[in-house]
Amino acid sequence: MKERVAIVGAGIVGLAHAWSAAERGHEVTVYERTKVASGASIRNFGMVWPIGQPAATRGLALLSRERWLTLTQESRIWANPYGSLHLAHRADEWSVLQEYYELQRNTELGTHLKLLSCEEAFERSPGINPVGFLGALDCDLEICVNPTETIRKVPGWLMDRYEVQFKFETAVAEVATGRLKTATGQLDSFDRIVICSGHDLETLYPEQFVDLPLKKCKLQMLRTVSQPNQWKLGAHLASGLTLRHYESFQECSSLAALVQRIAAETPELNRFGIHVMASQDNHGRVVLGDSHEYGDEIEPFDSMEIDQLILRELQKIIRLPSWDLERRWHGIYAKNTGGAFVSLAPEAGVYICTGLGGAGMTMSFGVAEHLWRQWDNAATEVLV
Repeated sequence: MKERVAIVGAGIVGLAHAWSAAERGHEVTVYERTKVASGASIRNFGMVWPIGQPAATRGLALLSRERWLTLTQESRIWANPYGSLHLAHRADEWSVLQEYYELQRNTELGTHLKLLSCEEAFERSPGINPVGFLGALDCDLEICVNPTETIRKVPGWLMDRYEVQFKFETAVAEVATGRLKTATGQLDSFDRIVICSGHDLETLYPEQFVDLPLKKCKLQMLRTVSQPNQWKLGAHLASGLTLRHYESFQECSSLAALVQRIAAETPELNRFGIHVMASQDNHGRVVLGDSHEYGDEIEPFDSMEIDQLILRELQKIIRLPSWDLERRWHGIYAKNTGGAFVSLAPEAGVYICTGLGGAGMTMSFGVAEHLWRQWDNAATEVLV
């Protein structure tokens, strides 16, 4: 049955829900308080990163990946499905990668993985620092998108393809069953309202926000100028530091030694939650990062120390023709400490989806489709 559906927020989670609703034939209106979405959805690597997801949520990540490919093919929005390399420059890093490969060999993920020698890895990326390099884990699932361009182009595609309406520069002040009130006092009626406002849940349903297992996370990132002579980084590159960040590697018994070594040698990296990765966008610029500060640790001021530590660690694992920087920024997102995301219904016909953390680009399309399938079946929303 065709419904009138409102989506609050035009970030990646909101756009994902708008797409899933529009595909089902619903009449969709998206509300965004700013002229263009400018939150966490445009302040990231642009990595669709299934390898970072544990087995419990990998299916949603793979569903999301399929939908990313459909979106970019139909909309002609740029994407590079070039996969990823986890690099090992220390013996304990190589041990974790080898163990992870063995653990996954007979799984669906295992068909997408290869252990590469140094020579094989250099063929995948000329950006690897050869000093101390031992080998890499190759995964062919990862996709690179340009987050800013994508978030700003998808609304046009949704308007043209599905006649989705967008109300930018329209803040939502109040939501209740069957109605939505804007900051200017306009009242609109809807059959279903989905709130996808990221970490800003204090504005709508603050009583639910207090009880949710959410914490805010601030990250710092940098971006180089366009690399000279059309130089290409190739696959996404991740360091051994990344192995302690993503839950997917927690099953490796060899990880403990790596974690202990990092804590002993470079405790400043743990202090700021630093693990380093690099990706290259469609303009030849290399995106570098990142750090993680949580809750009361978050300051409005960016730290030069964090930027310097990120660059120090990246220069250990990669080489770039140019390290000249054109941008520095930070982003803030909401992370669910009890699972992959938060979905709940505070009242009839009103839904909240948030808490995807740093996996928003990876998971949003899969999560939205998963939730719409539940709602289509009149399932009760639960905390996931």
